Amino acid sequence: MTALFAALYLGATVLGRLTVLDGSDIAVVWPAAGVAAIWFLTRRRSPTFRAEVALFAVLTFLVDLATGASAPIAAVLVAANLVQIAILLRLTHGIEKVHSPRRLWRMLGAVLAATAGGAAIGPTGVGLLTSHFSWSSMVSWVACNTAGILLIGVSGLYLAGWRGRRTAGPAPRVAETLGLAVSTLVAYYACFLADTGLPIAFPLLAVTVWAAVRMPIPWAIGHGTVTGVAAVAFTLHGTGMFAAVDDQVSQVLVCQLFVVTVAVIGLAVALGRDERDALLAELAAEKARLAAEKEQAAQHADLVTTIIDAMGDGLSVIDANGRVLLSNPVAAKLLGGRINSGDMVTGAAYYGLFHLDGRPLTDDELPYTRVMAGEDIGQMDLVVRNPGVPDGRIVSVTATGVARAGGNVAVIVFHDVTAERRHRDELAGFAGVVAHDLLNPLTTVEGWTDTVAELLETEPPRIDTARDGLCRVARAAARMRGLINDLLAYATSRDAGIAPAPVDLSEMVGDIITARCDAAVAGGLPVPTFTVGALAEVHADRVLTRQLLDNLIANAIKYTAPGVVPRLTISGELRDGVVEVTLSDNGIGIPAGQHDAIFGNFHRAHRDAGYAGTGLGLAICKRIVERHGGAISAADNPGGGSRFTFTLPAGAVGETTARREVTVAV
Repeated sequence: MTALFAALYLGATVLGRLTVLDGSDIAVVWPAAGVAAIWFLTRRRSPTFRAEVALFAVLTFLVDLATGASAPIAAVLVAANLVQIAILLRLTHGIEKVHSPRRLWRMLGAVLAATAGGAAIGPTGVGLLTSHFSWSSMVSWVACNTAGILLIGVSGLYLAGWRGRRTAGPAPRVAETLGLAVSTLVAYYACFLADTGLPIAFPLLAVTVWAAVRMPIPWAIGHGTVTGVAAVAFTLHGTGMFAAVDDQVSQVLVCQLFVVTVAVIGLAVALGRDERDALLAELAAEKARLAAEKEQAAQHADLVTTIIDAMGDGLSVIDANGRVLLSNPVAAKLLGGRINSGDMVTGAAYYGLFHLDGRPLTDDELPYTRVMAGEDIGQMDLVVRNPGVPDGRIVSVTATGVARAGGNVAVIVFHDVTAERRHRDELAGFAGVVAHDLLNPLTTVEGWTDTVAELLETEPPRIDTARDGLCRVARAAARMRGLINDLLAYATSRDAGIAPAPVDLSEMVGDIITARCDAAVAGGLPVPTFTVGALAEVHADRVLTRQLLDNLIANAIKYTAPGVVPRLTISGELRDGVVEVTLSDNGIGIPAGQHDAIFGNFHRAHRDAGYAGTGLGLAICKRIVERHGGAISAADNPGGGSRFTFTLPAGAVGETTARREVTVAV
């Protein structure tokens, strides 16, 4: 690389010395300055830099001697070139590559300062040695060195940095390239060859701007170099508008100024165009990125909105001014459809909010108000009762304050706990009744166990009395077992999963009737008489359906007056996709006002009538029916006794069983 630069510099120096005007030290062009600039700007970090500087000085000295300069003058010129290169290296630190107008102007300033420094030593030293100093020599030094560095040095630096960036600038088009070439030839012919007698130079600048705006920068640099060389060649040949200047030195200076102007304009316009294109590309990329982020944000917002709307709980976000920023459909549903008027929070009375004890909630007690006042309320239960929720709904409200830049907001979450609270209350009552009902037989067992032990310890043992006590213990244990079995059945009917399947009610009722009749015969009781009408197939859980029918039939048989033969009538009717089953009996009936209460937990309508039971049988029946989406009710039988009616989902088969009367003989 060093040898290549040395050869180029040597050739450029010889070429420049050949353009020195006769009888002066003024050169029309000095391409060696541009080669030197490329050489040392690209090799400043080379480990052989000092040796290359020494080689540069030797070559400069030898060429000057060979072209007629004396040794002292050659030494002065070497010193001037070294100072010029040193200043250029110092002022261009960090801008070795010119790829923007800003760096071009910095480079131009550095070039002018460097050539001015070289001019202060070169022409001044030569003038002192020859006793002939002229300002024109200094100006010419600055002009020709500046032109050489701009045309060759700066352009070469750009091309060195441009390699690999093949997309810079617009792609040249054949027609436009030919048009530019023809226009350039015409303009230079008019200015340098045609004898117009007019000093017109603006067409030359026009084609320079055209090349800079429409062509890639390497093409623009080539265009400027060719036109600059052409202008110098025409001027040296004595043709053109610059040759018309009488003073030879002024002629050269004007030509050099033209070359510098063409080079600066071409580079500045081309670099500005590329910088603009780069900024536009960056702006387009940023716009695309922002659009992608906006689309992503919109998708995220849609996802969040979908998630919030799909929540099973209600959600509202309220700012410090009471404006509802966000509210999902569940929130409105839990509040009975009460929509916030004008997206503003309304008073507690509007929503129908109450404490659990029935006291109306005041506006100051609203969760939103309390959170905004700085209270940490956590979770609270409220009752919502308004025209949209006439029966009332228990809502658990969680309110949290969230600080944000635009002002604090309250995040309110509504959760319907009506079923949970009712279940909890039901369990509390359930536990109380269970404890009471289990305690009685347990007390009997404990008491009679102690009594039997004492009877057996007497002399002689009182066996008959002890046997009677053990019978009482057995009966108490049986009552406890019955209660526990009913509790297990109740829990199963409430919480166990259901497995709906086609169920033939006629077949199932027949099995239950047979079992009940057999039990009556075995127990020496009156055998019930059953009349079974047409029963359709249902789609229900087989185990729970059998439990339902068995409980109702067992109740009808049990609650019959002493000495009366139980008579039961079972019928069914298919209507609107459900099967309605009716069971009538001739029992003791239901006390007035208790037709709904008998389905409650542990309710016993005939507690004092001597009928055994836990009060869970009908509660179990109700739960089974409701879990299948049906309903159950009780009424008085016109012929005496009770009538129970329940519905279950219909199966695929219609009514198939004919009316029949079933009796079992003893």
